[in-house]
Amino acid sequence: MHSLSSWYEQSEEPPLALHCWEAVPRVRSDSLSSTGSTGRFQLRQRVAELMACVEDISSDEEIQEEVSRTLDEALLILEKKLPPKIKEFRLHLVTWNVGTASPPDDVSSLLEIDNDTAVDMFIIGLQEVNSKIIRFLSDLAFDDPWSLFIMDTLAPLGYVKIACLRLQGLLLLIFVKHQHIPFIQDIYTNYTRTGIYGYWGNKGGVTIRMCLYGHMVCFMNCHLPAHMENSNQRLDDFERILEEQQFDDSVPTILDHDLVFWFGDLNFRIADFGMHFVREAITSDRYSLLWDKDQLNVAKKNEGLLRDFKEGPLQFKPTYKFDRNSDVYDTSGKKRKPAWTDRILWRLKSPTQTTPEEEDAEQMLTVTLDNYRSHMSYGISDHKPVTGTFTVQLKPLVSTPLVTLRPEGEWNADSDGLISYSLTPEFPSSTWDWIGLYKVDFRHTNDYVTYAWVKDDEISFSEEATQVYIGADEIPLEGGEFLLCYFCHNMQSLTGISEPFQIQPGHSLLVKESKSENVAETDWPQSSESHEEL
Repeated sequence: MHSLSSWYEQSEEPPLALHCWEAVPRVRSDSLSSTGSTGRFQLRQRVAELMACVEDISSDEEIQEEVSRTLDEALLILEKKLPPKIKEFRLHLVTWNVGTASPPDDVSSLLEIDNDTAVDMFIIGLQEVNSKIIRFLSDLAFDDPWSLFIMDTLAPLGYVKIACLRLQGLLLLIFVKHQHIPFIQDIYTNYTRTGIYGYWGNKGGVTIRMCLYGHMVCFMNCHLPAHMENSNQRLDDFERILEEQQFDDSVPTILDHDLVFWFGDLNFRIADFGMHFVREAITSDRYSLLWDKDQLNVAKKNEGLLRDFKEGPLQFKPTYKFDRNSDVYDTSGKKRKPAWTDRILWRLKSPTQTTPEEEDAEQMLTVTLDNYRSHMSYGISDHKPVTGTFTVQLKPLVSTPLVTLRPEGEWNADSDGLISYSLTPEFPSSTWDWIGLYKVDFRHTNDYVTYAWVKDDEISFSEEATQVYIGADEIPLEGGEFLLCYFCHNMQSLTGISEPFQIQPGHSLLVKESKSENVAETDWPQSSESHEEL
């Protein structure tokens, strides 16, 4: 490719775009390095002049490419020199013991999707999902009813399921907005059974960890042992989950992550107080009278393992145990004492755990609890669901995608589709990586229309980009709006996503539609005339 200067020297009459560039006075780099408002003013002036030239170069692809490369270099310099901007990332977390029930008719209020404030990620932790043998085997082969139901709710709003994990009755789902997909990497799952001496998964913990804009975040959904007298057993099981779940060398255990969310049916009860006192406190909305006897609050004060975990104030009714389809506490013969069994806690990495090199990164992450509440209108279970909405303020340690990709030229269903992609130098590529073709409203990572292996389907390679193809016979005949996503096997996540693009319908489909229209326009005898002839 010719440089801008060589093009200018070879052309007797430069195009309009070059007249524009020539008219911009060159400013020495040392003048731009001056401090204070003068240097900033000159820089803004140059940027404004550049913007004025953009329209003039709109028809010249070679100049566009060179200007684009130069701007990319400038942006990289800025990213290295300037401190990263604080990013606000909103999480909405749900925990619900669904008591083997099927999904309700609507979960809009539970997910708070009618709120004006946009959520970046949904984390849904369920306990006691129906795990009878026939249903469980069916759910292993296909998505379970709860996953399908929540996907049906969130996919039309632009959320994609990026991770899920099922352990018998425990289910953990994570959905995220499209724009965050390239910055969520290293997704790994883990689980621990604690039911029947560790051989049964009706109790235990399921965990999904990920790297979120460079920060290691872990989500842990637990169902701990029931009954008042088993408080120590609950703590023992939690400690066992923390010890048994191992990850990689850089972040070996759950508590080594920068941020941990722990939630679920933790089954802690209100000790000492009798039924009458507990119900009177609830009826009069004096929940604080019960906090000191809540077993989890007591354990947080006495157990070193829990001291760094934080929780919002319990300013809502205890969420267990209710008669189903009502807001009346247990009227059965057992008459269980109400309790806050369903909880959401979080933990930032302790300063004592960080090395000097990690201290700066540690200060780049803060968590604010915006809302912590129960949802009394849901009655399919003897538990009420609990939600926590969080704002995570972070300085992105990763600000550019590891993979950039795009479709080449205009795509149509009659021709092979060409894809160009480029990788950052540190990208951990694998022969098992692939690029998927997705509809713009895709629901989860495996919801691709078709895919191409990055090695097997490679047709060209250079330092700047690699090209692969998708065969015409695999492209949807009807066309439509699509995306390309790069899946990294080593990171177990989508690490690149293209802009939406259009695929034109195939010729055979257009011919078929044309014939259908001709048939519809044919002057066939009317049914009334046929009756008259008869």
